[in-house]
Amino acid sequence: MGHRSGSIIFEGIFFISLIGSLIMAQRFWLRAAERQILKINSRRWQRFFRVSMVVAAAWLVLVLADRLFGHFLPHRGPVVWMITVAQLWLLPSLLAYLLIKTVHAVEWLWARVTPKRFQSEDGDVDLSRRGFFRYAAGLAGAIPLVAAIYGFARERFQYTVHRVDIPIPNLPSALEGLRIVQLSDIHIGDFMPREEVRRAVDMANELGGHVAVATGDFVSEKGDPLEVCIAELRRLNTPLGTWGCNGNHEIYAEAEDDAQEVFKKYGMRLLRHENASLHWKGHEINLIGVDYQRQRLPMLMNLEPLVRRDVPNILLSHNPNSFHRAAELGIELSLAGHTHGGQLKVEIVDHAITPARFMTNFIAGRYSLPMNGGASHAQLYVNRGLGTIGVPARFGVEPEITLLTLRRA
Repeated sequence: MGHRSGSIIFEGIFFISLIGSLIMAQRFWLRAAERQILKINSRRWQRFFRVSMVVAAAWLVLVLADRLFGHFLPHRGPVVWMITVAQLWLLPSLLAYLLIKTVHAVEWLWARVTPKRFQSEDGDVDLSRRGFFRYAAGLAGAIPLVAAIYGFARERFQYTVHRVDIPIPNLPSALEGLRIVQLSDIHIGDFMPREEVRRAVDMANELGGHVAVATGDFVSEKGDPLEVCIAELRRLNTPLGTWGCNGNHEIYAEAEDDAQEVFKKYGMRLLRHENASLHWKGHEINLIGVDYQRQRLPMLMNLEPLVRRDVPNILLSHNPNSFHRAAELGIELSLAGHTHGGQLKVEIVDHAITPARFMTNFIAGRYSLPMNGGASHAQLYVNRGLGTIGVPARFGVEPEITLLTLRRA
């Protein structure tokens, strides 16, 4: 109970901090817009731009409230595009604001540590330095906004197939080469239409997988078309069927039970703290699935009875942070999503900068940890997902369809 209370408090603090930061950022941009309006000579145009600014600010508040408290705006026709513009602005404008303030802080520090001889004779700050920091602040503020537009227009639907070999300890030779198709984080809704989900499924079917898995976040929020998403997943064509687990957005949408029922309706199975046996060439694989594992609670509680010692185990767990516990339990392979690969990634001197670093060390791709205290290693694969959340854009992280091939370690 204490862990759960701590988790609620942490999430509450994070939520309040995010909203407060968004408000401060919009105040900054409104004041900047007002300064530009004052430079206009015509009072009529000044009045026009002030009214436009108030309307835009009101629309941002409506869109944010719509996202936080459920759909009350009509999500169809031109309104969808107006919502899109607002979402492309909200978080990138916050990041731009933070980058500009960082440049201002650097300028403030520079002015206080720079020797007097680098300042002009009358003690004023050197004009060239002021010009440099002014342009640096402008560039820093433009980068997130340009990246968001590019990521929305180009990278959002550039599906990429990742083919990965997964070494499994003590894998029976008959299971060598078993192929698993993984989809994750579809987030069907305003920015992931049914046609794009269908295209991803068609691409997955071309890979010749033996079993298909979907590791959570079928929707983003309440009101998104859950059944439409799962109906498209039904089209995945593999001899061992399609299996899934819930993600955190099924919790937010209060759709965990519904997802399980719709999976069953379409002849598939969504595993919720339960396991199932997959039979292939006379051998078994123990497939385990769990609901989203919360950060502030013990991971994979009471899972030991579902783990088998006589056959390989594969765990479907949306949150990759459950991997530590899975390795302790002796689960050979964990499949996760959740991170979107960061959704935004910038490479600087061989280092990847991505928001997912704040969530986990398991951002995207394959990882390994010692298994059950022994010499063998458990494996984790983190899928970069198909959809988006927060900002309907991707930058440096293309949406992913994965083909995992089991190999003998």
